[in-house]
Amino acid sequence: MKATIYQGHCPRLPRSDVNIVIDVVRAFTVAHFAFLRGAREIILAGTEGDAFLLKEKNPGYLLAGEVQGLPIPGFDFDNSPARMAGADVRGRTLVQKTTNGVRAALNALDADAVFVTGFSNARTTAEYVLKRWPPGSIVNIIASHPDGDDDLACAEFIKGVLQGDECISVEAVAERIRCSGPARKFFDSSRPEFQAEDIAFCTREMPGRFVMHVDCTGELPTIVRVNNDELYRIGPARKRSEAEV
Repeated sequence: MKATIYQGHCPRLPRSDVNIVIDVVRAFTVAHFAFLRGAREIILAGTEGDAFLLKEKNPGYLLAGEVQGLPIPGFDFDNSPARMAGADVRGRTLVQKTTNGVRAALNALDADAVFVTGFSNARTTAEYVLKRWPPGSIVNIIASHPDGDDDLACAEFIKGVLQGDECISVEAVAERIRCSGPARKFFDSSRPEFQAEDIAFCTREMPGRFVMHVDCTGELPTIVRVNNDELYRIGPARKRSEAEV
């Protein structure tokens, strides 16, 4: 496969067969654990206001996310995978708003299919794409943090799986995540609002039974769970209009 890595939440992307958007610390690690805990779907919100409006119209929705890594007052969840791993979200719809990952996903919809992942589900995502798309397919891999080595290491890992050249080991990726700029504050005792336990979740590879696909066939871009044994059955992503950017 022709796989190219881009970094940042709004890079200029060429049209592709598949876009894979990465946010290791922590958005799509949180999303992965939300689905493991039984979440039904995760709507992507571009702003806090959009998220609150959805909650107002749909009181049963749960809001999850952060601004500059910190909890958003009025949200049901912050951006902690450790807390999400113990949450009761079975059958619930979540609305997610984050600084990098969600923004990057919303800016990456011009593809036949869009997937999101952290490192925990990276191999499963890459293997699913490798199995479902033919050789020669064009894949954009988006490391959503503008300068974070956590997402970049994960992107290099995914590219290696797609191209059959795993030149970076799982252990090396995990170490780069732990040593990355975005992870550093989680080990800073002067910043107790960030817990090192979250990074343990972000560095744990968990080969699983599903991938996280961004479904744009409804009113809003929504992450849905697609099982590995399912044929690709969801309609293509769409290019957003100028008004939506």
